[in-house]
Amino acid sequence: MAGKPFWQNKTLSEMSRAEWESLCDGCGKCCLHKLEDIDTGEIHYTNIACRLLDLGSCRCSDYPNRKRKVPDCVVLSPELVGDLSWLPATCAYRLVWEGKDLAWWHPLISGDPDTVHEAGISVRGRSISERKAGDMEGHLVNWDDL
Repeated sequence: MAGKPFWQNKTLSEMSRAEWESLCDGCGKCCLHKLEDIDTGEIHYTNIACRLLDLGSCRCSDYPNRKRKVPDCVVLSPELVGDLSWLPATCAYRLVWEGKDLAWWHPLISGDPDTVHEAGISVRGRSISERKAGDMEGHLVNWDDL
């Protein structure tokens, strides 16, 4: 097993804090608002980003205080990943939990934090801040990478 990257050798719960944090590819998709159909449980994604998401970097502008500033922010943990059906199919946390490998554009593979944007995986250029969005129903999206 020597020589394999940590995400292939460890479960999510075995990772150090630094390893866990490095799994985030910076796509920003988990920070998009979602609507749940109360009858079917189906999740509908919007292009509306949390007010704390920096739309350029696709990173939280106040990561340490996000839960205090946005009480309904879901703080990911190893215990939650398997229960969050709305995590994007491209999400590294979801991929590792499912026993899959990371994509070529993931910064841990490419060595470059911009490849997630260059590959068109992030919400950069595809999202709007909740402060400007207005009605959520007018912002539903059906992106292939969600």
